[in-house]
Amino acid sequence: MPNSTVTEFLLMGFSDVWEVRVLHAMSFSLIYLVTVIGNVLIIIVTTLDRSLHTPMYFFLRNLSILDACYISVTVPNSCVNSLLDRITISKAGCVAQVFLVVFFVYVELMLLTIMAQDRYVAICQPLHYPVIMSPQVCVQMTLASILSGLVYSGLHTGNTFRLPFCQSNVVHQFFCDIPSLLRLSCSDTLSNEILIVASGLSIGGGCFIFIIRSYIHIFSTVFKFPNGEDRAKAFSTCVPHILVVSIFLSSGFYVYLKPSVISATIQDMVLTVFYCIIPPLLNPIIYSLRNDQIKCALRKIVKRTLSFQIMK
Repeated sequence: MPNSTVTEFLLMGFSDVWEVRVLHAMSFSLIYLVTVIGNVLIIIVTTLDRSLHTPMYFFLRNLSILDACYISVTVPNSCVNSLLDRITISKAGCVAQVFLVVFFVYVELMLLTIMAQDRYVAICQPLHYPVIMSPQVCVQMTLASILSGLVYSGLHTGNTFRLPFCQSNVVHQFFCDIPSLLRLSCSDTLSNEILIVASGLSIGGGCFIFIIRSYIHIFSTVFKFPNGEDRAKAFSTCVPHILVVSIFLSSGFYVYLKPSVISATIQDMVLTVFYCIIPPLLNPIIYSLRNDQIKCALRKIVKRTLSFQIMK
C-alpha cells in the first residue's frame, strides 16, 4: 500500500468484547470528567483570587490549562470509538494527534521542571525570589516552553509522516503515536529512532536530573526547619510530585525509546495511560486539593457566588 493511498489509519482498542469496551469507555469518561473539572476549578480559582497571583500559581494555572487540553486530545475520541466500535481515523486526524500529543508532553515536562525550580528558589533562596521569579521571567519561560514545544513537535511530526507507510495501516494504540507509526513504515526508520532517542534522553533525562537536583536542595533545606509540621508539609507536596514525574517519564521512555522492531503489545497501551492520562489526573490533586490556599480561595468564591445568587 503506497504512502499516497493512505487516507486513514485503524486504531486498536483494548478489547473486541462489547462489555469490556463499555467498561473502558465508562472508566475513561469518568477519569476525563474528573480531570477536566479539577483542572478547570484550579484555573478559575487562581484567576479570580488575587492572593494567588504569584509565580507558583501562575505556573499551576498554565499546567492546568495544558492538562485539560492534553487529555482532551486522546481520551474523548477513544471513548467514542469504543462505544461505536469505530476504529478509523483520517490521516489528517492522525497527524493532528501526533503533533498535539508530542507538543503537550514536551510543554508538560517543561512546566514541571520550571515549577521545581520555582519551589527551589522559594525555599532555598527566598530573599532572591522576587528577582529570580519575577512576572516577566515567568512569562518568558512559559512562552519559551510553548514556542520550543511547537518546533520540537513539528520536527518529530514532519519526520514521521515523510515516511512511506506500506506494511499496514493498523496503529497498535488507542490513538496515533510515533512508535506505532514507525512500525508501519516500509522504509528505514533508523534516523527517526536515533532522533527520538537522542532528543528524549537529552530533554527528558535533562529535565528529570534538574528536577531531582532541585528537590535534593529543597530536602536538605527542609531538614533544617525547626518545625516538624513544616517539614511534613513540604514532604507531602514534593514526594508526590517526584512520583508523578517519575511515572510520567519512565512510561514515556519505555513507549518511545523501545526499538520499533519489537512488536506492540497490550502492555504498551497500558503504559501509555501512565504518561497520557495519569499526570493530568493527579496534578490537580497534588498541587491543589491538598493546598490550603487553594481550598480557602475556593470556599471564598463559592460563598461569594451563593451570596450573589441569594441577593439576585
